[in-house]
Amino acid sequence: MRRRTTVLLAAFVLALVAPLAPARAITNGQPDGGAHPYVGQLLFYQPGESDPRFTDPGSWFNCTGTLVDPTHVVTAGHCTFGTGRNGQETADGSGGNDVWISFAEVPDYSILPPSSTFVPSNAARYAAWSAALDASTEWVRATAYPHPDYDENAFYLHDAGVLVLSEPVVMGTYGTLPSQGLIDRLYKADKNATYTAVGYGLEKSMPQGVEGGDTRRVATVKINSLNGVYGSGKGTAVGYSSNKGKPHTGGTCFGDSGGPTFPKGSTTVITVTSFGIDQNCKAGGGGYRLDQPDDLAFLAGFGLTP
Repeated sequence: MRRRTTVLLAAFVLALVAPLAPARAITNGQPDGGAHPYVGQLLFYQPGESDPRFTDPGSWFNCTGTLVDPTHVVTAGHCTFGTGRNGQETADGSGGNDVWISFAEVPDYSILPPSSTFVPSNAARYAAWSAALDASTEWVRATAYPHPDYDENAFYLHDAGVLVLSEPVVMGTYGTLPSQGLIDRLYKADKNATYTAVGYGLEKSMPQGVEGGDTRRVATVKINSLNGVYGSGKGTAVGYSSNKGKPHTGGTCFGDSGGPTFPKGSTTVITVTSFGIDQNCKAGGGGYRLDQPDDLAFLAGFGLTP
């Protein structure tokens, strides 16, 4: 795992230190069972990060995202900022094309040679992995764009991102975008309503190790706050109850970042998974709101509207 900021909140990004075997994901959730085929797993390379096993910089990470039309994926800003472009850093952290996405419920990592075979040359690993992903019929390459006001030191304030796919992925159903202020209306109508979170992240994060990941799973969560993050104010993030709450089950963890939360029975992405309160994914977390004017304007710049 990795932390992308120095604040207490842990951005839900999962570092891919080696190809991982298919396993469980969202904490105490359930297999998706094909219910959300338009939700996929991101695999991306960040040349400015490090992997302690290698003498040269660069590291690989996972997130989750939602296909909202044949060529656009909505995800978290911290899943897009700093992505490499052909193995090199971009000048402003935006527009990197070293990101691939799979919409398989259990993505195929067998095409990637183990990281251990490349130590200590990270450049050799990037060359081999990017070539294998480009040759794959499952993984689709994309270009990543974070919200223009995204700030690594306060990621939760503008934590939205978009992937532009290099080729269309045609499906019968796509995720949809929220209308302005939708979350306020939903919460006012029913404060006890439950919502569906989807992602490919860890099942458990423990001091001695981790469990799961790399399989699309769902959890039922409940909004417990609209007041933003640590006093940042309304309009930024939604707090979700932990997986110990009632009546819902499950929650989000590392690797679920960027994954959607839907109203029950809906395809509308009201938030993207953004942060967690503790390192063990037990104290709850939150989603970044997409129903605010600045986010809707950012998405509209790609031709994406509710």
